[in-house]
This record gives sequence, structure tokens and C-alpha cells, in this order.
Amino acid sequence: MTLPGFPVSRPRRLRQSPALRRLVCETRLGAEQLVLPLFVRPGKKLRRPIDAMPGVFQLSPDEAVREAAAAHAAGVPAILLFGIPDRKDARASGAYAKNGIVQQAVRLLKKELPSLLVITDVCLCEYMEHGHCGVVSCGKILNDPTLRLLAQTAASHAGAGADLVAPSDMMDGRVAAIRAELDKNGFTDTPIMSYAAKFASAFYGPFREAAESAPRFGDRRSYQMDAANANEALREVALDLQEGADIVMVKPALAYLDVLHRVKTEFGCPTAAYAVSAEHAMIKAAAAKGWIDERAVTLESLLAMRRAGADILITYAAPDAAKWLSRQS
Repeated sequence: MTLPGFPVSRPRRLRQSPALRRLVCETRLGAEQLVLPLFVRPGKKLRRPIDAMPGVFQLSPDEAVREAAAAHAAGVPAILLFGIPDRKDARASGAYAKNGIVQQAVRLLKKELPSLLVITDVCLCEYMEHGHCGVVSCGKILNDPTLRLLAQTAASHAGAGADLVAPSDMMDGRVAAIRAELDKNGFTDTPIMSYAAKFASAFYGPFREAAESAPRFGDRRSYQMDAANANEALREVALDLQEGADIVMVKPALAYLDVLHRVKTEFGCPTAAYAVSAEHAMIKAAAAKGWIDERAVTLESLLAMRRAGADILITYAAPDAAKWLSRQS
């Protein structure tokens, strides 16, 4: 295709006014695409600030309802729930306990905010005394014995009323195990949003404080992905889709936009991107110094994820982003 050059071709013609720019805008960013992560722990009227994540708190279930209600009123349709138990053990029993912290919070959220989509993170690291995402024996994280515990956890979340379950552990075969357990327990309509391409990333640092989930030995590189491997990410996504994932996720977001774009282009399925804790912390820190415009940088970052292919944007800035976007419309 041969395009005419200047002076016939003048791309600036369509940039002359806000109305023209909106008319030809290729990528839309809306509050309906946002998901707010929340951290819940036992207690009442508890709002414990997370030093490394300004504006983010560990919340008791009643405070989680308040936080979720405010976000929902701003236009955020969904939350992603992480639990922090009072006690940890070698079998992550708090993860699948009938009255576990996530199960309590889900029941309360669905009672108080029935139209809010409640997504639950399905992992074991917060509940394990060693901080790893699977069963440990002789210093090794065991894949297959972990699957049963993950499946139990997902089913218990669905039983409490979760709208979606989101396995983040990166054990092989966990989507199939969870799908089978959900179906066996009558939750055939509960979707799975899989952390399909989750990389072993330095960008998770502040999250360790928020979820109190830092491993007590070693690291997570034997199960989370190598940052160098994009082709492997496509294989991981393909496997999760074959096993029954309804939505796939790329995590982290900004440092992996190439992977996000390839996943969306290759599979065309609903795709989520997680703007992780360090992305949030860096924007907040630079904005506090007056070095950047927090609103502009946050929205541009989210737009980049959308442009790369994300349908769903998981971000700690969801309430602010929703408010900013409403003022633009």
C-alpha cells in the first residue's frame, strides 16, 4: 500500500480538538475494565497501612466491604481478594477452611454488595508456614500433592459465593484440578481466571509485605516463570486454556507488554493484566516527590496495557482511575 505524503497527507488534521481525538481514538479505557485487589485479615474496624504501598491497607472484612463499596460506587465492577490468616501451617489449612478469612469476607461482600463481582486469589503461600505456594518436602516444592489443596481452596471459595476463582500458584495442572473439583461440587458455572503467565519478578516486592507471604527459604523460581521466556508463556497459556481456564492473565503488566500482546494475538481469549505492587509503589513514590503527574502516568500505564491487548486491568489504583475517567467523559 502506497500512502500519499505531505502536503496531501496531514495526520495532525485529526488531532486538532478533544472531540476529534476522541472520534478517532483506537483504544478505549473505561472503569468497567478495572479490578481492585484487596487484602483481608481477621478482625473488626481494622485498616492496617502497608508502608511499601501508599494508600493500600490490610482490612478486616467489615472494612473491606467499605473499601469495595466506595470503589463500586466510583464504577469499579470487581475486586480481587487476598487473605491473611491469623495462623499458618504446613498444609495451608486456613486456605480451604469453611470459616477461613477469605470465605468470611466473600460471604459478607456478597451479602452487602450483591452486584459486585468478587474474584478470589487461589494460592497457598499466605497460609503456609514456609511461605511457598505448594507443599514442601525436603526443601522441594511438590507439584502434584499441592493440586488437591488448591482444588479444595477454589471449591471453598465458590461455596462461599465467589463469582470467579483465580489460581496464582503456577503449579502444573492446577486449572484442570480446580475445574474438576468445581464441577464435582456443583459449581459448573464458576469461571476460572488463571494467572497463566506469571513471572518470577522483582516487581512483586511490596506485595510480600501486604500479603505477609515472603518465602522463608529459597525463592519461587522453580514454579514461577523465567523473565527471559516469552515463547514458554504462550505454552503456559495454551495449557491453561486446554485445562478449562476462562480468562488468562499476564503478571506483571508493564514489563511484559510484549507477552501480553502475543497472548491476546495468539489466543484471542479474555485476557487480564495485573499492574503489580512495585508498579503502584513507584508511581506513588515519584508522584509524592513531585516528579510525575500521578493521574496522567497511571492512566497512560493502564492505556498501554489495554493497547497491548488486556481486556481486564487489575490495579491498586482502580478507584482513583475510575474517578479520573468519569471526569474525562
